[in-house]
Amino acid sequence: MYRRFLNDGDYLGLITQEALSQMTRGYAERFVQAEESAEMSIVEYLSENYEVERELAKGKYIADYDRRITFPVGAYIYYEGKICEVIRSLCGYKMPATVDYWEEYIDLSPQPPVYAHYSQFGTYYTGDITDYNGVLYRCLCDNGWKFGQIRIPMVGGWQQVECTPWQPMEYNLWKVVSYEGGFYTLISLEGFDYNLTPLESDCWGAVADYDPEYNAYDLNGHDYVVYQDVVFVPETDVNADVPESGQHLIPGDPRNYNLKKHMVRLALYELAKLIAPNNVSVVRMRDYEDSMRWLSDAAKLRLNPQIPRKVAEDSKPVMDWQLATFQNDYDPYKNPWLT
Repeated sequence: MYRRFLNDGDYLGLITQEALSQMTRGYAERFVQAEESAEMSIVEYLSENYEVERELAKGKYIADYDRRITFPVGAYIYYEGKICEVIRSLCGYKMPATVDYWEEYIDLSPQPPVYAHYSQFGTYYTGDITDYNGVLYRCLCDNGWKFGQIRIPMVGGWQQVECTPWQPMEYNLWKVVSYEGGFYTLISLEGFDYNLTPLESDCWGAVADYDPEYNAYDLNGHDYVVYQDVVFVPETDVNADVPESGQHLIPGDPRNYNLKKHMVRLALYELAKLIAPNNVSVVRMRDYEDSMRWLSDAAKLRLNPQIPRKVAEDSKPVMDWQLATFQNDYDPYKNPWLT
């Protein structure tokens, strides 16, 4: 699946929303077609001398905000349609678990292989081994993004509650019992009659099913939930942080300005060709030619595209002449916010 470097709002600096809607005719796939063609041109020209793939990855791996995911400081996300930088960690919610999903793993082989780092966007199957914060873990039960079960190794938050079948006897406050397929807790001792069943007495309250959309679970010791026919209670904060502008997020865009500018121009030209290949406007043609000229000049080192240069294994520039760059150590596959 093609990951987009651009978003729909990037086009509005060159074209109106109405004109853009007319060009796409409601088919989002046209953006993908146009941007993929534009990216191929950019990579073809710049990949020999510049780390253009890494720069493109900075935009492709900006994730949409998801309450299941924990985003560390420095990550970039789409929140309410805008790209924002995380300035204070955003914790995702934690679900109860009836089984162990991970166990610590020790590789005793003489030369153990290098295992991939754990990612909350990954999918893991029983037996898979991953590296999380320098410790190896083996997957005991299928989990991950595709399963809708994001289980970070050794991260829990819920404690299983012991419950017994209801009997006509005295109970302590907040005791949990099972009765006729449901679970109940004693919420009041006032007027309590132990001969009345949980369905007959107002002193008993039904334990609700766990709801990931609910975000106000308390650490009072008796905020019980039912998950897969097991009763749990929070032992740490299991709620997702609510993003607040200025508190957790600030506007920010890590993408290279030049790449964004010229990819928009090239993509608009490709969009115009998809609709009317023999009737592309003069404006789109002129922008396309300007961008292709820019790519040619950058490839021939006639200008500085503000993209980090490729470096040979001996840590020397690939070419004899090196442009001034502001190189950032960036690797999308080792990006800390994906862990």
